[in-house]
Amino acid sequence: MTYTQLGCLAVILAVLIDMFLLRTKLVTRKVFWVSYAIIVFFQLITNGMFTGFAIVRYDGAAIIGGTSPEGGAPPFIGDGRLAFAPVEDLLFGFSLVLLSLGCWVWLGRHGVQRTPKAGPPMWRR
Repeated sequence: MTYTQLGCLAVILAVLIDMFLLRTKLVTRKVFWVSYAIIVFFQLITNGMFTGFAIVRYDGAAIIGGTSPEGGAPPFIGDGRLAFAPVEDLLFGFSLVLLSLGCWVWLGRHGVQRTPKAGPPMWRR
């Protein structure tokens, strides 16, 4: 399976889990998309640093686009890349953020650890 196929599968599974298993339906909320826009901005920065400085390299056969020339940086935009990183990284990032927030909301709705067990005292009015 290619990186692209895995990324698409991850998005589909994350959305199905959000909509039907956890029933949080975060993808239908404006607040989720605003939050995700903030997160994706920083994801592009970090992905861009790792791939732009050739710390992380991808096999051209597994991603959309190709690989960078030996020793050279990949293109900033184009050839299946955005901020040096393959667009597939955005798919995985979306899936991870959606699943993390979905689990957080689901746990909160079910009263898991609502009251902290350690730390400073909670002041009540």
